[in-house]
Amino acid sequence: MVTFKQLEAIYWVVRLGGFSGASQKLHTTQSAVSKRVQELEALFHAPLFDRSLRTARLTSKGEEVFALADRLLQGREELMRGALESGEPERRLRIGVTEVTAMTWLPRFVERIYQAHPGVIIDPEVDTGSRLRDKLLASEIDLMIVADTFREERFKVSPVGKLRLRWMCKPGLVAHGGKPLKVQAMADYRILTQGPQSGTGILFHDWFQSHGLKAADLVVSNSLIALIGLTVSGFGVSYLPPAAVQNLVGQGLLEVLQVRPALPDAPYAAVIRRDQRSSLMASVVRLAQETCDFTRLYQTATAVGRRSSLS
Repeated sequence: MVTFKQLEAIYWVVRLGGFSGASQKLHTTQSAVSKRVQELEALFHAPLFDRSLRTARLTSKGEEVFALADRLLQGREELMRGALESGEPERRLRIGVTEVTAMTWLPRFVERIYQAHPGVIIDPEVDTGSRLRDKLLASEIDLMIVADTFREERFKVSPVGKLRLRWMCKPGLVAHGGKPLKVQAMADYRILTQGPQSGTGILFHDWFQSHGLKAADLVVSNSLIALIGLTVSGFGVSYLPPAAVQNLVGQGLLEVLQVRPALPDAPYAAVIRRDQRSSLMASVVRLAQETCDFTRLYQTATAVGRRSSLS
């Protein structure tokens, strides 16, 4: 008979990358964890880990047993939460977002989650799209809201909105005589861009190359704030979300360039792992779709900071 202790053993060995971490998590010894894994191997008549490697890598049978353990342990957790007699059970929700979401509609999104689910405690994580993808795969976050470039079979991707992007520079850096520029002209300037760890960076590079263009001089930064500072300083041209720099444009520190064809809007999506779907996650995704708005900075929310912590 399979026991939850055995399932916890293989689950945490995989999640924490080894028997040592699993033993600490389960408050037991490595030999006890190893014994539980061996008991599972005897039950399934197959090795669960490839012991020719130094790291704890699953065999094909191990992948099946791990998936089973994941489902059953999550089911047990949901059952225990549902057994609470009063109120919605407290749950920590780890949400990963990019800088531009944190600068625009994240406060209002957080408030709406609190209103709909009073028992939830939100832990936001602000990072690049690719790093958030890795954290989602490692179960370090529950949901990420990123540019829609990370489509995998393991993910359920739900569109939430679009981010407008426009070419900008320090006033006077690009001579245009008040006339629209062809996009080919941008390749003559140093381009300040986000890199391959950013979803919008990936979208831009693919779009630029689709027009047969290659920038001769690139400055790459995955920080939106840093790119804005570099652009204001006159280091080159960049593509920026208008909402994030509207004050700088109004003060004459940045100029919006009219370029043809225009940059496409960047589609954004809420992404969860398919094996972690729940009614709570479905509700949070719907709230993201209803709240997403990249047109205004720091959208007000009365409940922001009430019960959240920054990672």
